[in-house]
Amino acid sequence: MDANSSTSPISIAELGHRLGAEGAPIVVDVRRGPAFEQSGRAVAGALRGDPAALDDWAAHLPRHAEIAVYCVHGHEVSQGAAADLRERGLKARFVVGGFEAWEAALLPTRAARGLRRPGERPGRWVTRERPKIDRIACPWAIRRFVDPEAEFFYVAAERVRTEAERLGAIPYDIPGVEFSHVGPRCSFDAVIDRFGLEDAALDSVAAIVRGADTGHPELAPEASGLLAISLGLSALFADDHAMLSEGLRVYDALYAWAARARSETHGWPPKA
Repeated sequence: MDANSSTSPISIAELGHRLGAEGAPIVVDVRRGPAFEQSGRAVAGALRGDPAALDDWAAHLPRHAEIAVYCVHGHEVSQGAAADLRERGLKARFVVGGFEAWEAALLPTRAARGLRRPGERPGRWVTRERPKIDRIACPWAIRRFVDPEAEFFYVAAERVRTEAERLGAIPYDIPGVEFSHVGPRCSFDAVIDRFGLEDAALDSVAAIVRGADTGHPELAPEASGLLAISLGLSALFADDHAMLSEGLRVYDALYAWAARARSETHGWPPKA
């Protein structure tokens, strides 16, 4: 079967617009092994699906979700993988231009090391209860740009390390762990650094988070607003996971502003 007859393309512009927001497609890197290893970079939030082992991982993709697969140039590898997945009843599309076009457009990327494969257990993360800023910002960055299905747990501060061991989870935003504050930088910065996330809009969000979380609102004009919203969320929600769910939307909006709307102004009276 001709791959083009059973696949639907998705442009890098569309995927880039939807990445970093709830409901974004599941992105799968299907570059052949040598190209994947040589590049060392991947689309932020992507899973790794070796095209030579598609039978091993395709069954683990959810049938209800939209899937975007990419190879180096958006030619036969990704188009063939998308066609195969669609034959299995999955809503698969191939990324036009592939990773080469994505990277050239300076769209969000991450270090390729450690990409999770479909079917592997999502990452688990645990931190202190009653989150305010870092402890919601970090889950947002991880869900949107590292591991879309990652799980998060909130426990009493003195139990974080023991629960991390029991759950097989990564502790974060407590002293003495990898994902924590270092000097003037906060745990959100540690997530960006560890996973090699590169994206100008995400850098803007990081400055706002850093300013709000470390008591330095002068780092970004929006930091004081984020602090106020974060404290307000904490006052509204007694359940930490309900607060996380609402907080993710706050960061979705903040990222969308940084990526696409920061030049827009608002004033009164309205223009005709």
